[in-house]
Amino acid sequence: MRAGIGFLDKLMGRYRSLVVDSLLALGYAGAGLLLGQEQPPAGWQAVDGLGAVLTVLVGLVLLARRIAPVGVFATSSALWILFIACGYWPVINSMPPLLGLYTVAATRHLRTSLVCAVVVAGTWVYAGLGNADNSSMPTVLAQAVLFPAVVFVVGRGSGRLAERNRQFAELTFQLRRQQEENARQALTEERVRIARELHDVVAHHMSVISLQAGMASYVFPTNPAVSRQALDTIARTSREALEEMRRMLVLLRVGQEGPPEGQVDPADADADADADADAEAGAPDGESEDEGAYAPAPGLDLLDRLLERVRGAGVQATMEVVGSPTPLPQGMALCVFRVIQEALTNVLKHAGPTRAAVTIRYESRAVVVSVTDEGGGNSLPDKVITPGHGLIGMRERAKIYGGTVTAGPRPLGGFEVRLVLPSPTDGERPDTLPTPGLGDVRSR
Repeated sequence: MRAGIGFLDKLMGRYRSLVVDSLLALGYAGAGLLLGQEQPPAGWQAVDGLGAVLTVLVGLVLLARRIAPVGVFATSSALWILFIACGYWPVINSMPPLLGLYTVAATRHLRTSLVCAVVVAGTWVYAGLGNADNSSMPTVLAQAVLFPAVVFVVGRGSGRLAERNRQFAELTFQLRRQQEENARQALTEERVRIARELHDVVAHHMSVISLQAGMASYVFPTNPAVSRQALDTIARTSREALEEMRRMLVLLRVGQEGPPEGQVDPADADADADADADAEAGAPDGESEDEGAYAPAPGLDLLDRLLERVRGAGVQATMEVVGSPTPLPQGMALCVFRVIQEALTNVLKHAGPTRAAVTIRYESRAVVVSVTDEGGGNSLPDKVITPGHGLIGMRERAKIYGGTVTAGPRPLGGFEVRLVLPSPTDGERPDTLPTPGLGDVRSR
């Protein structure tokens, strides 16, 4: 697909160049014919049929100036010299060779360009000597030096600029490919990380099933009611474990999908949380990375601890719960916790000492989480934020539960991250689930 688009761009570029050169050729030929109709200066004869043919040929040669610059210059100069040798006014056909010199200077080596400039200067002197009785040789010499020199300098500068633009375009293309590769790698790493956490969730469910099954078998002869309750717990937990397993398997099918919706800009990659920042914002006290790999998956019960860490870093963070808290499956609760953790980590890294507010709104059909901050001294209301690794991770977590994540600057300053998750069905809701603590939480 990209190769086809690149070929089409090259074809359109060549078509535009051909149109421009055709217009130049016709314009120079037409202008030469019009100029030839005027009375020439003393010592030069009027343009007749032969002169008109030479004028048209000199102009039409310019059609191939991008294909063979040196050949076009040589042909136009030869026709120009022949035009002068026939006694016609040289100014009529002086522009095509000068344009040929410009093209050679812009596209060929310095030595070739200098030779062409000397040819133009020599032709100018030759024209002056051919009408020496009516020409001022100092003026002719000045024109012979000045005109080719100006065209030579402008052509060389244009060529260097075109080369820099070509190199810049190539570097931009390579950078874009590297960005896409980084995005795919970041997406894969984030999915593996999420899948690892979902694996812990499934393992937890299987442990509950094993314990409940053992208890049901033990108490069945003496207490059938408790045994039946244990079987109900096993049924509910197994359904939730199967759902989490399905999500994990879908998540790991990375190769069947295309690039993520938002591509990563490496220039702003540091705008998103990395592993170190995650550890700073949400890892338990005194816990190493290796120890954290075996810790249970965090849930909403750890939000208070997360906020305490953020406050300790200088951010005045508050949390508000709106509506009646709805028990969430462990995987969905983990998604909410990670999005809040990621958003608060970005506040720490970019806003600095500021105010941040976490709002969890329980609606009839959705759970809406928003994390807002007032911005730091360098925050601008209209600053464009490029999506990075952290945002990719948040979106991937929300997507596996049918939710969405949006992030962007606020009109009055600061930044907002908004997570919307559909409410779990009754079959997915556990009987009990820890809800956020009461530390600095206002419920209504």
